[in-house]
Amino acid sequence: MTNDMSIASLVLEASLVVQFIMLLLLGMSVSSWAYIFQRNSALKSAQQELREFEDSFWSGADLNKLYGELSQREGLFGCSLIFCSGFKEYVRMRKTPGVAPESITDSTYRAMRVSMSREVDELETRLPYLATVGSISPYIGLLGTVYGIMTAFIALGQVKQATLQMVAPGIAEALIATAIGLFAAIPAYVAYNRFTTKVEKIENAYGNFMEEFSAILHRQSLASRG
Repeated sequence: MTNDMSIASLVLEASLVVQFIMLLLLGMSVSSWAYIFQRNSALKSAQQELREFEDSFWSGADLNKLYGELSQREGLFGCSLIFCSGFKEYVRMRKTPGVAPESITDSTYRAMRVSMSREVDELETRLPYLATVGSISPYIGLLGTVYGIMTAFIALGQVKQATLQMVAPGIAEALIATAIGLFAAIPAYVAYNRFTTKVEKIENAYGNFMEEFSAILHRQSLASRG
């Protein structure tokens, strides 16, 4: 082992096991950053879609007209998709003779609930991976550190006179694995918590809309029945 203490030389001179752990952690870090940018874009789109839909819905637009406009769009998602699923089921149940208003409301709510579950599942895509990277990366890095230090001390035991200069490079290269593990874990864990909070807010907004929309349709059913 040379006395060059640069990070590049320490990585290149590390044992194969430690190098493999470093490469694994680096791959996890790169993939987690890719998912962070992807999820951040997806959640921003969901929030924007929610705001735009609520502005259109609560502006007093005719529900049939709004449904007609939205159903013509390609790639419908978010609250617009939930609304279309519920209104489509509402119209279908209204055309069925002898159906009570309560049954219409329940069927409409279930249709929207299914759509909401799918949308939330889509929003939560890759979040478990970020949670996994955030939780296990420090331990993987620690494994590399333990192995590197163990190897350094085993080599140190084979010489008659041990000095700090001899053991320092081995310990330093081992600690790099822990540093890379933290570098991978911290952004992933922060992003997971941030995205989870956003998903919960969007899910609550979807749920509130479903409750309010169901109440509106229930009143319309009662009025038409009367």
